[in-house]
Amino acid sequence: MRRSGSEAERWLDALPQSSNIAHAFPRMTPNAAPLIATDVHRTYHLAGHDLPVLRGVNLEVAAGEKVFLCGQSGAGKTTLLYVLGGLEQPTAGDVLVHGQSLYKSAPAERARQRNQVMGFVFQHYFLLPELTALENVLLPAMIGGRQAEERARELLTTVGLAERLNHLPTELSGGEQQRVAIARALINDPGIIYADEPTGNLDASTGGGVIDMLMRVVDAAKKTLIVVTHDRELATRGDRRLLLKDGKLEVG
Repeated sequence: MRRSGSEAERWLDALPQSSNIAHAFPRMTPNAAPLIATDVHRTYHLAGHDLPVLRGVNLEVAAGEKVFLCGQSGAGKTTLLYVLGGLEQPTAGDVLVHGQSLYKSAPAERARQRNQVMGFVFQHYFLLPELTALENVLLPAMIGGRQAEERARELLTTVGLAERLNHLPTELSGGEQQRVAIARALINDPGIIYADEPTGNLDASTGGGVIDMLMRVVDAAKKTLIVVTHDRELATRGDRRLLLKDGKLEVG
């Protein structure tokens, strides 16, 4: 089920304004975690051939900054996002989060960093189908050994899903599933939010509402936001728009 434009506008208008949203983030810190990538390379080895995708990416993101990464399909945008988020090992180079190396750390430490200081929003939502909206949001907190049901309820209310806490993903529209994913990304109060084509599976009206809501809660909670998108117009919503071309970043 997809929401019509008028429905999307209604749930967006019903969201609390920024001054009220901040109450859903009681543990937020004044500044989000900075991110630095240095000379990052990623080469795939396919059928005996090398396929270089990232060719020396350098990036520094300030606390609270919103950076949109653009590029043609197949340019390596998602690969770069995964490397920045500690999900995919680079062939060379490193990524620092809070000044701590991701790829010189042990795998267990890298997993801890992903759980505690990063949040992820994926194009295909990646909600567990057997869990309710509330249970899906709680998962990162449970993995980290935290009790966070009250916070999960507050976050789902913040994204307009107070009446959908106990619904399974199959009982939610695409826009609703993505809002659950955004709440899940925020549950551990991370400094950085990574979003990979967050509107890619949504119609234009619903996607616009989801982005408006994402930007609103990120601003209220003072998070750093890294978004991958093929939509250059959407990318103008950020503080910076960068283009991934020939394996390197340039001003978009």
